[in-house]
This record gives sequence, structure tokens and C-alpha cells, in this order.
Amino acid sequence: MARVLVINAGSSSLKVSVVDPLAADPVGAATIDWGSDATQAVDRRASLERALTTLPHEVAAAAHRVVHGGNRFRAPTLVDDGVLDELDRLSELAPLHNPVAVETIRAQRDLRPELPCVALFDTAFHASLEKEAYIYPLPYAWFSDWGVRRFGFHGLSVEWSVMRAAELLDVHAGQLSLVVAHLGSGCSVTAVQDGRSVWTSMGFTPLEGLVMGTRSGSVDPGVLLYAMRQHGITAIDLERILDHESGLLGISGTTGDVRELVSAADNGNDRARLALEIFERRAAEEIAAAATHLERLDAIVFTGGIGQNAAGLRASICSRLRILGLPRGVSIEGIEEDSVLSGGQGSVAVLRITAREDIVMARAALALVPSQ
Repeated sequence: MARVLVINAGSSSLKVSVVDPLAADPVGAATIDWGSDATQAVDRRASLERALTTLPHEVAAAAHRVVHGGNRFRAPTLVDDGVLDELDRLSELAPLHNPVAVETIRAQRDLRPELPCVALFDTAFHASLEKEAYIYPLPYAWFSDWGVRRFGFHGLSVEWSVMRAAELLDVHAGQLSLVVAHLGSGCSVTAVQDGRSVWTSMGFTPLEGLVMGTRSGSVDPGVLLYAMRQHGITAIDLERILDHESGLLGISGTTGDVRELVSAADNGNDRARLALEIFERRAAEEIAAAATHLERLDAIVFTGGIGQNAAGLRASICSRLRILGLPRGVSIEGIEEDSVLSGGQGSVAVLRITAREDIVMARAALALVPSQ
């Protein structure tokens, strides 16, 4: 049986599908919007139960996306109670993601206990990072004794983007030098050289890097020390603010949803426009930084909910990157399929690719389950 139940409990939605890895489209799919912050959604178990009732029942395994695998999980892993306990301990490193994922895995095991359960980790693709790319400029004992290092995230999305970019550009994936910008509720940029992650913007946790829906991305650590020292902000307060009350939401004061911000900006909301401009600026900065880690730049891939669908933001980001050799005119409204938007054949290509972590997950799960 070549079908897999794929469950992606993300930071803003629950995506459940039944996937045949050889088919272009899922056999069945359900998406439940949890808002810009999944940890605040109510009755998440009921969401999964409702989704499962709408999908085909005949599957060989269940595959779950887990954001943070730490140093322990660097490959697809069969889930048992011991694995779940270890994932619980990693929750403090990804408080917006891992607790929701672990809760969803437990719910699925209760609802479909007969299915082998496989966890796939967003950090695994970045296991190829060299030491100089993952060590922070902090006391070395923080790395050697505490395990503080850059891990990187969105690896399943990046892996798919590399494969699809190779197909679209008619180049072997192992010969591509590209930057993948995964822009959604969470955002990251990854430099991929010859199929391997060589640099990525997210770090020890999914807080580092770009401006996100409700997450701050990188800020001067001195600001955080100032807030704690001069204004009585506690560590618990700081975690809540950085994860839930910052980013696009923090700047705009209204929402972390780009669709709503675009509409508000079009209607004269200055803070919505400011939020979008800061988002565009920071995304361009991170893409440019990623390019410095490559031998050359063949292509920039836009993926994730914003990268795929927000053509205006995509065009604005690209306009800031012309110094890298990007051509003009890459917005192309209404494109809903994987496409080379511009460039290629000797110049830097700009690609729009739909995030299909589900296919990567299904293939990996089927490769693991038959051996058991």
C-alpha cells in the first residue's frame, strides 16, 4: 500500500492529507486554519479528528512534521513513547511548534493506533552545516556543555524546493546553487550548495532571522536586556512577547496575517504599510546574506504561503535584490503553479514553488516503515 497519512501541525494551521508519493496531488486533503498562532487555537484534537473523518482510511503509515529535532533526531524516526518523551523535552526550544506537534502525534496515535507513526524533522536537512556556520560567537562552553548552536528549520520545505527547482531548471539538484526563501507565518532563508544546506537564517530556535507573523526575528540583544533591566520584563514575559506579540503583529498592532495587512495598507493604514515594508527589507537582507555563502547564485526560490501567493511582496523583495543580478518584472499576479517567473539560462532565475512537505514526508515514511 503506497499511501501515507501526512499530518503537518504548523504554527498557523493543521494540514492533513493522504498522499501517494508518485501522484502529483493528494488523494485527499483537509486544512484547518488555527490563526496566526496555533498555540492559542482551541480544541486542536477535535480539529484532527474532524479532518480524519473526511479522508480515505486505507494508509500504510502516519507521517508527522516536527519542527525541532535537536541533536538527537537527524533522520526520519519511528515514534514510540520514549521518542515522544524526548520530543517533549525539546519543546522549550520551539514553544510555538513542538508542543502542538507532540500533542497532535499523541492524538493521532489514540485515534488511529494501528498505524506505524513516523516523525520527520525540519532541522534534519541542515545537519550538513559546517561548524563555522552553526557556532555562535558566545562562550564556547555554551556549545560544548549546553548544546547551544544553530540548527535551522523549514528543512522539509527546502528539500522539496531544491528538487522542484532542479526539475524546472532542467539541472541536476546536486549541481544547483540557490537560495530558498520560505515565507509564511514563520520565515527563513537557506543557502543550498550542490544539494546541501550551507547556511540558514533560523538558529537555535525558530525565533532568529526574518520578521514573521507574530515572531520578532533577530533583534539587538541589548534591547532585550534593556527591557528586562529598566522595565521589569521577566524571562516569561519576554518569551511571550517575542513569540506571540512581535513581528508583523507587533508593528501593525492589528494582525500578523499578510493578506489582512495588504488590504489595510491599500486602505491607507500607515502601520500596516510600515510592517510590510520592514518585512520586505528584512527578507531581502537575509536573501542577500545567504547568497554570500554560495559559489555562485543560480536561482532564488520563493515558497511558503507568502512566498507562493503574495506576488506584490515578492516583487518588492526582488526589486531590492537587483544588485545580485535579478531581472525586473517578477511579480506575475495569479500564478498558482510552480513556475520560473523570470531569468534562467545564464542569469539568476526567480522561481515560485508550492511548498510540498507532504510528498517529502510520505516518501521518507514509506522508506522507513517496510523495514519494520
